[in-house]
Amino acid sequence: MYDPSRPSGPKIIAIANQKGGVGKTTTTINLGAALAERGLKILVVDLDPQGNSSTGLGIDVENRTNTTYDLLVDELALSDVILETRHTNISLIPATVDLSSADIELFSNEKRSFLLHDALRQTEIDGFGFDYILIDCPPSLNLLTVNAMVAAHSVLVPLQSEFFALEGLSQLMLTVREVRQSANPDLRIEGVLLTMYDARNNLSKQVEDDARENLGDLVFATVIPRNVRVSEAPSYAMPVLSYDSQSKGAVAYRDLAEELLRKNARLAA
Repeated sequence: MYDPSRPSGPKIIAIANQKGGVGKTTTTINLGAALAERGLKILVVDLDPQGNSSTGLGIDVENRTNTTYDLLVDELALSDVILETRHTNISLIPATVDLSSADIELFSNEKRSFLLHDALRQTEIDGFGFDYILIDCPPSLNLLTVNAMVAAHSVLVPLQSEFFALEGLSQLMLTVREVRQSANPDLRIEGVLLTMYDARNNLSKQVEDDARENLGDLVFATVIPRNVRVSEAPSYAMPVLSYDSQSKGAVAYRDLAEELLRKNARLAA
């Protein structure tokens, strides 16, 4: 039976914000887990040299033999870099600190902005049967993030509910616009996701009001609460949906997955 929420090929979403600590990795892991829980096959691409998505999905550094660095710099086949994780329906291309030198090493490559795009469109990708590819971007607007945007169909922007949250967003939107003009005209904003939201805090409410006033429907209706279970889960190498399935954080990420699938079903209709 045709299911419009399942993309015809893997839908590629870059999860990006040049600010650190806004919930990019947390969102990558837990949105991936919520989609996987619904039976969708997910590939997480760890594009951050810190490798936190890899750690959070239970892949130790010593088990990261081939990584996103090898995929981009040495142009390895996908089958050589994709790892199965202990989590059902979630695969991973891991990262290590080696990736931090990729900007310099790739600078002279004429295809430097298209390397991830081409890698994720190798003919063997179809054999894996992925429904969604989620790219965890580094906290900067460098060549790695540009590669993610050139490769992606859309960009999901986690936005921490704090003062000045919207200030850095203009630079990110400018980068998206430049990528559209130069390399990926179909790139769109998947949505802006408010994270670390504290309903008891007037500031969180003010940030939400400002975001919705300025960005309208681009802001997801779902907000991710500040939740200790979400913070604890990575130390156990688990998504919060596995660590504490009924926690507020787990419920919120399931709601986000549902909202994202509904939005994509409407676009496909």
